[in-house]
Amino acid sequence: MLLIVLELIGIAVFAASGAVAAVRARLDVFGVTILALTTALGGGIVRDVLLGVHPPTSLRNWPYLLVAGGTGLIVFWFHPQVARLRRSVLLLDAVGLGLFVTSGTTTALALGATPYAACLIGMTTGIGGGALRDLLLREIPLVLRREIYAVAALAGAVVVAVGEWAGLPKGLVALTGASIIITIRLIALWRKWNAPVARGLEG
Repeated sequence: MLLIVLELIGIAVFAASGAVAAVRARLDVFGVTILALTTALGGGIVRDVLLGVHPPTSLRNWPYLLVAGGTGLIVFWFHPQVARLRRSVLLLDAVGLGLFVTSGTTTALALGATPYAACLIGMTTGIGGGALRDLLLREIPLVLRREIYAVAALAGAVVVAVGEWAGLPKGLVALTGASIIITIRLIALWRKWNAPVARGLEG
């Protein structure tokens, strides 16, 4: 039950980030809701498609759709108040990323994926929704151009894969992987870390 609650919190936070981006792009209420659903559930849907899980888990469990869609509507109507909670949203986003990546990696391993494939699938579970959000808004995905986000996700996924390969307790492995992701993400936000880009570019 605790894991389900944490997953729903992560979905709500990701949905809120998608809805905020949609509001800023001046989309209508339908567009805001669609972008909230895409951001919250997109990574999990991509994971299930890659693993051959049909229909995707998030489309079979109505609470996931309800939480994501409801969060989008709340942000649409109360976006000025949500904008003031930026720090809290960023903190919860880091927690959501940790949960999504570790659960995605664990699910991939349980369904027979190789460790390296499971790491990539776990990372995609965490960052896929945000990448789809940016593509729908005709932007280069944020995870590819700013902030330590995908790197943190991949690091946590690797920890989970190595831990399970070593036969360590699953709960401890998942907690450790999620903690590493959250820690890296929060330190990157605090220190304003970005991945290096190529030097000597004009413009």
